[in-house]
Amino acid sequence: MNLIYTLDLIGTFVFAISGALTAASKKFDLFGAAVIAFVTAVGGGTLRDLLIGSQPVGWMQDLNYLYLIILAVPLSYVLRPYIQWLRHTMFMFDTIGIGIFTILGLQKTLSFGLEAPIAVMMGAVSAVFGGVVRDTLCNEIPLIFREEIYATACLAGGILFLLLATQIADTKLVTFITVAFIITIRVFAVRYKWRLPTGG
Repeated sequence: MNLIYTLDLIGTFVFAISGALTAASKKFDLFGAAVIAFVTAVGGGTLRDLLIGSQPVGWMQDLNYLYLIILAVPLSYVLRPYIQWLRHTMFMFDTIGIGIFTILGLQKTLSFGLEAPIAVMMGAVSAVFGGVVRDTLCNEIPLIFREEIYATACLAGGILFLLLATQIADTKLVTFITVAFIITIRVFAVRYKWRLPTGG
């Protein structure tokens, strides 16, 4: 099992849990939670694949993605009563997800022969669009539209990946560094309340 595939499965699982936990906090039933988990886990990758012309989209070609989403929903409900810091847990799953999907989306876009700026954009789309759909369906303002450092961390991570890839031949190492970089920016941004300027 190669690194990209493994990370893709991990990202799908953690995003599905993020979606299911959000749905649980909104008192959704299991079916509603399954819908939210599904769109959170595969929404960004689906949009990316449609935009770059990769069809059928990734999750339709491998049932392991659906199995992980199905597993994540009941697991989230079973574990939820034992999670004392639910908000923190949701945040960490979401943060890990955006770190993984940013780099995977960027790499897949590059593999289709598209230019680096487009790849960075598609990496961000892969990472944040599922969360946009999740928050919209759960009647929340999507994080990407708030002043928090969110999509900006994905864009910065994508640029760092491209820069490191010109200096380091080990793609696995570059992937690890940039995923960790995105996660670190997001964690520090929330902890120290880093914000982007607003129009108000």
